[in-house]
Amino acid sequence: MAMSDAHKWQLAALVVAIGVLLWLLGPVLMPFVVAALLAYVGDPLVDRLERLRISRSGGVAIVFALMTLVLVGIVLLLVPMLERQISTFVDQFPRYRDWFLGSAMPWVSQRTGIDFAAFDPGDLFAVVRQHWQQAGGIATTLWGGISKSGMVIINWIINIALIPVVAFYLLRDWDVMVEKIRLLIPRPVEPTLSRLASESDAVLAGFLRGQISVMLALGAIYWIGLWMVGIDLALLIGLIAGLVSFIPYLGAITGIALGLTAALVQYGDWTHVLMVAAVFGVGQILESVALTPWLVGDRIGMHPVAVIFAVMAGGQLFGFVGVLVALPVAAVVMVLLRYLYQRYTSSRLYGGAADDAPARSAAETADVEAAASTLAVAGDGAAPLAVVVADARTDA
Repeated sequence: MAMSDAHKWQLAALVVAIGVLLWLLGPVLMPFVVAALLAYVGDPLVDRLERLRISRSGGVAIVFALMTLVLVGIVLLLVPMLERQISTFVDQFPRYRDWFLGSAMPWVSQRTGIDFAAFDPGDLFAVVRQHWQQAGGIATTLWGGISKSGMVIINWIINIALIPVVAFYLLRDWDVMVEKIRLLIPRPVEPTLSRLASESDAVLAGFLRGQISVMLALGAIYWIGLWMVGIDLALLIGLIAGLVSFIPYLGAITGIALGLTAALVQYGDWTHVLMVAAVFGVGQILESVALTPWLVGDRIGMHPVAVIFAVMAGGQLFGFVGVLVALPVAAVVMVLLRYLYQRYTSSRLYGGAADDAPARSAAETADVEAAASTLAVAGDGAAPLAVVVADARTDA
């Protein structure tokens, strides 16, 4: 049964109302969004444990404990290492400044003819250095202001405490909630929406469980490779390159630029420059040959420009929560846009199959009528054939 125009408008109004409500509730959605993402990522593992005859609650407890151990391990291992890397960069900042002023800028000026006389980068580095040194004082001031507001601290504590609690309950009741939502969908559009939901789930799985794995793997590859080359800032550069690798080629370009700069400042020879380039070359080969085909496949299909726009638009509309969910939401929107494109190309407006059908039916009806008129001349077959012609007209 097809939906009437009134029902379509009612459904559209409901979708708009839900969107406006989410926009208004944006400031308080952060713990629920993070918990929902954790539950979505962990649900397939719980389903596998259920197939091994482990109860849903037991599977949730196991998966939840594993996720907690991973997060705690990252905090305990990665944060101190990053702190040391940032301290190393601060200590080496004068070397980077001297290299930029004494080597990089003269080299660019000789080959491009650009005159940097009007531009004094020394002032820029002095400002950066000054504000960097004041960062500790600024952070202390901000923290002092925050600590004076007891409600701000309470809200932060509540949000952090809510994430594991909400994630646990969402993970336990995930399949039940999905089925209840499916039963609430209007019956005329349920098959279409279920198909789109299945396609969206495949895309989201490709991003959340695939692309994030690729990002982590590339970050580890770049980190280990640069560490073997002897770059002091190997972890920091590898982490940055891995995090921005969700945009094709941007992670490699950023990592190569930072890695080559670090090699030139630290060693100043072409041997280490070539070794850094080899590290990122190997990383790109592994990504294109093994990591992306195995972990992601062709399920996302998002253009790099669309990725950049999604992140910026999400941050502008919903702040940190918007940045967090921008790419998953954009992946679902891409599925909807592909569906709308298929409907448009087969519609009367585009001139697709829908316009050809009446013409073909009329032509077939005319052929049947001509054949009936010819055979009716024989006499006895005219009456039965008239019924056939009438049925053909009705079908047309």
